[in-house]
Amino acid sequence: MAAATNTLELKILDHLVGNATFTPGTLYLALATAVSDIEAGTFTEVTDSGTAYVRQSLAASNWATAASGSVTTSANIQFPTATADYGTVTHIVIADDSAQGGGDALVIQALTSPKTVENGDTFVVNTGNLTINLT
Repeated sequence: MAAATNTLELKILDHLVGNATFTPGTLYLALATAVSDIEAGTFTEVTDSGTAYVRQSLAASNWATAASGSVTTSANIQFPTATADYGTVTHIVIADDSAQGGGDALVIQALTSPKTVENGDTFVVNTGNLTINLT
């Protein structure tokens, strides 16, 4: 199950009580090889140096309509074919910036099974395999 970071929790609370408007804009899916603190949103991202790795945009069309306290992906999210090893991907991260290492991590989810991504592999999050819960 995905975990909201402290950053996301505070933005939602401030929005709820009218202290601030929270409109995240485009969200991006990032791949992490390590997470040191989910609550703080601290993670080690796959390098984009020579690997063809780039965060993937998460448009509204990538998601089913929320129901029963959760929302699930409704489309495959595919990363470019690796041109060098990514290492072992342990987590996926939803962030609010397209740049590697940029923006805030909003949601972090551990993979059911870590995946070693080598040169020539394509990492795909299949439809329905990413769910965010608020229950």
